[in-house]
Amino acid sequence: MPDAIEGMAKRPGDEALRPGRPDDPGAQAAPPGAADGAPPQVFGISDPAAPWEPTETAGISLPVDAPVGGPPALVRAWFDAAAAAVKTENDGTLAAAYRSAGTYRSRAKADNTRAAYRSAVRAWCAWCGKHGVPALPASSHDVAAFLAAGRDAGQAGNTLKLRAAALRFLHRAAGLPSPTDTAEVSETMAGIRRDAPNPQKKRAAPTAVLRELLAPIPDDLRGLRDRALLLVGFAGALRRSELAAITLADLQRTDGGYELTLKRSKGAQTEAVLVPLPYGRTELCPVRALSRWIDAGTITEGAVFRRIWTPPQASPDSPPARPAIGAEPLTPRSMARIVQARAAAAGFAARDFGGHSLKRGALTTGMQQGVHPAQLKRLGRHKSFDVLGEYLEFGDLFAGHPLGGVL
Repeated sequence: MPDAIEGMAKRPGDEALRPGRPDDPGAQAAPPGAADGAPPQVFGISDPAAPWEPTETAGISLPVDAPVGGPPALVRAWFDAAAAAVKTENDGTLAAAYRSAGTYRSRAKADNTRAAYRSAVRAWCAWCGKHGVPALPASSHDVAAFLAAGRDAGQAGNTLKLRAAALRFLHRAAGLPSPTDTAEVSETMAGIRRDAPNPQKKRAAPTAVLRELLAPIPDDLRGLRDRALLLVGFAGALRRSELAAITLADLQRTDGGYELTLKRSKGAQTEAVLVPLPYGRTELCPVRALSRWIDAGTITEGAVFRRIWTPPQASPDSPPARPAIGAEPLTPRSMARIVQARAAAAGFAARDFGGHSLKRGALTTGMQQGVHPAQLKRLGRHKSFDVLGEYLEFGDLFAGHPLGGVL
């Protein structure tokens, strides 16, 4: 397994320099015990002019270090393995300690961020392979062209911003200077931002809209799941990834409702957060909806929101098979699709809704009821009021105008 994210140079068994550029004043000689006469390593490669030597890992030939100068396909495979952040056993050796440190550094990034970076690096390596340019190290000229080509193909500005960040991260992981820190790339991105329209935000689902989404949902197994999913997502102002991650162990029944423990969220990456799901007095009660789904699905452990499917009939004459419930959680993308499907069934345009509709709906409802912004910020688990503002849907611009009673 190659060193994980930001592993930079090779973690010595003992012949390498400390991580850093060749001219890094902090670079140190190899520690005692290194093989005499071993060549110094630059970016994890003994001789920068020589080709890398692959190592067999799980049946795939991967270099131990970043494959600087290697083919794009190998760069992609190396980054995929590094970004996976698989923890290996520490046997007490210095090399194992270096590997563990690299793994922990990689886990500084959220799972979703690492997945997005892997996708971006794959796209970059495919583009480099197609055009015959090096993927690692990359030139600023090639990176600017890659981003421009993406915009010309209709990719959104936010997508290209993420891809630029991923390429910066790729080079940091390899211990190389970032090609994105140049005027050529920054000016290209500035032009893309001017050219690319702002993405349309997904429509909020405040209580009035939420009731319409729930109205046509039947009381079958899939309907019970989706009703609980919509109401829990709304009451907890949850992101789709937070919904997908809920397990039965995260839910504690109390006199006031459920206490949901989010082990990790976008607003709190390093500590768990308690989210209250209170009892309600209407059909929007998340506690009763969630309890009905858990009982109907006979869920005793593991993921709460799971895939449901209908097995094929044993024969044409046999009665339809009963729906089956899987053990694995629904993916965040599946959460968004369910919201869109329920919106379409209620007569809305599915494309207007998505995973953020429930969270935006909860915060917008709170705003309409005059809840203090500090409480809304806490409900949404936002770090700043600026971010909170992005989730609010104001509707009528004249209703509640701050100067309405003065002018």
